Amino acid sequence: MENELMQLQQDELKRLIEKHAHCEGRTNTDVPSLYFFCTATPTEFLHTLYEPSLCLIAQGSKAVGLGDEMFSYDKNTYLISSVHLPARVQIQEASAQKPYLSLQLTFSMDEVWEILHEVDDEKSLQQPERGLYFGENSSLLLDPILRLVRLLDHPKDINMLSPMITREILYRIVQDKGGAIIRQFAKNGSLAQRIAKAITMIKNDLAEPLRIETLAHEVAMSASSFHHHFKRVTTMSPLQFQKSLRLQEARRLLMVEEMEASNVAFKVGYESPSQFSREYARLFGLPPIRDVKRIREAFESA
Repeated sequence: MENELMQLQQDELKRLIEKHAHCEGRTNTDVPSLYFFCTATPTEFLHTLYEPSLCLIAQGSKAVGLGDEMFSYDKNTYLISSVHLPARVQIQEASAQKPYLSLQLTFSMDEVWEILHEVDDEKSLQQPERGLYFGENSSLLLDPILRLVRLLDHPKDINMLSPMITREILYRIVQDKGGAIIRQFAKNGSLAQRIAKAITMIKNDLAEPLRIETLAHEVAMSASSFHHHFKRVTTMSPLQFQKSLRLQEARRLLMVEEMEASNVAFKVGYESPSQFSREYARLFGLPPIRDVKRIREAFESA
């Protein structure tokens, strides 16, 4: 019975995303923090920055690379990112007949904390876990997700109903098997919450030199403990994490702001344009100017 119900829910979700999404690429919706993604072709590995969010696939499959770890998921699995995390993603199953279809619902840890404050009586994990969690999809979770997406057909109801439905979705996530992993990032003073604070500080001061001891002091941890727990959450060292964020922001500036590569290098914290070019090519496969040219040519021929 559960499988049959889930199949009906997944079929409806697929139809709704097809109705409201623009293929190709990402679609903003009238529901705050709700986004769709559609593509009719598989992709190579692309670099992205996950923000705290729920990601769910309606059709197709995706691979996600975090540091040296690799994960795959499809419509039977959902992904939760509890912190900002740079990752590599690859759409594996997509075609003109069956395009890849997914949604993303962003949220803040404050929203999760509000729910925990009212309903949670369980202890957080003592040791922080990875910031990405893959959970098993269920009809209990799909039900409020569908009701949220259906609001797109009733725009006058969005402002009133979407916050309540989003809260219900977060409640279902917190109550799921991986709830303890989500809780750890929302509870004040937990090790995971302190690492999340450090991640935000790195992200907000991207161009500043990274001083591990200073950052560790800001989150009330020793340098060695901070380094250990940071890597446990992100699968990267703090320096690797900052470098990945810097290069992704550099790519965005080159594409969107159309800045010169040398100016971008200084803006994201590099003192040497040549070092910036080398590290950019190491991550993205080509030096900055050639990489941007390749991307633009791909868009023009699409």
